[in-house]
Amino acid sequence: MMFQKARLRLTAFYLLIVMTISIVFSLVIYRGLTLELGRGLRMQAWRILSKEEFGEGEPDYRVFPRRELFRERLSGEPVPFEIYQEVFDEARKRIAWQLALINLGIFVFSGGAGYFLAGRTLRPIAEMVEAQKRFVADASHELRTPLTAIKTATEVALRDKKLNLQSAKAQLTSTLEEIDTLKSLTDYFLKLTKYQDSRAQFPFEPFRLSEACEEAISRLRVIAKERKIRVVGDFTDVTVEANKTSITELVSILLDNAICYSREHARVIVHVGSQKNSAFVRVEDFGIGIQASDIPHVFTRFYRADSSRTKKVVKGYGLGLSIAKSIVELHRGKIEVQSTVDRGSTFTVWLPLKQKKTLTRPLF
Repeated sequence: MMFQKARLRLTAFYLLIVMTISIVFSLVIYRGLTLELGRGLRMQAWRILSKEEFGEGEPDYRVFPRRELFRERLSGEPVPFEIYQEVFDEARKRIAWQLALINLGIFVFSGGAGYFLAGRTLRPIAEMVEAQKRFVADASHELRTPLTAIKTATEVALRDKKLNLQSAKAQLTSTLEEIDTLKSLTDYFLKLTKYQDSRAQFPFEPFRLSEACEEAISRLRVIAKERKIRVVGDFTDVTVEANKTSITELVSILLDNAICYSREHARVIVHVGSQKNSAFVRVEDFGIGIQASDIPHVFTRFYRADSSRTKKVVKGYGLGLSIAKSIVELHRGKIEVQSTVDRGSTFTVWLPLKQKKTLTRPLF
């Protein structure tokens, strides 16, 4: 309802601008045509009078400089001045009617076109507001879960008359785990906000892409070891102009995602290479894969595949890949996904070797 009203207001604004220009232009045309028409009729009257006065020779317009003289000379003639005035008045009416019909047509066409353009203009804003509403709702749900757990556990502990030191320590340990969950979630929010902020500045500099990948692998080495996953690097020496911190974060997200969805004793391969004017990072796992119906949604915030279909419960918030996509868009690159259920997934990031300038995140 709110956007419908805004669309109508914007349509009216477009229509006001178009009709103002059209009416002013029509008045100029009307004025110009009537002046030329009046001048032509006066010239015709001069020619008729001059033929009577001078025969077929060139008319001397200086002889008849005044309208009063025309009226006097034309009185009683076969083509009196009044007939020219009637023709002039009729022509003016026709011109006015035609311009009015043209303006009516412009009004109808501009109204329809303005309504369409207003819808196109407001659609990204409506989608953004809708996405923001979903984000707030999803974030509230994710925050409510650990907060509810902390509140419930604390209330139970306070009502327990037999609460001892050991039970209290266990309760505090559980509460600390939930607090860590909240901290992790808020960290994701901060990262997502950072990479989607149009005002944020990200300095770009040349660096070896393999360096960012090695740093990401180092970050996740402990997690990979705990889950008995072997991470293998296949690097080609490629230098890109990008924000190194962001690219390291990007590879870390893709690598963490690959480790989480891999089976024990499996491999995860990180490839680095180049093709024409682009560099690529490809993270390949041999895990459970992604359903074809889920692939279009993997970069949507808070989206997680149905665990009953994946047969594997993975902790997370569904924000990592959304952050990864924002980083890729920041660098004017693209990210692709290929996956087969029970055979694994491959995420490929394409980055330009050189950037035109130091970027802020694009507004659209």
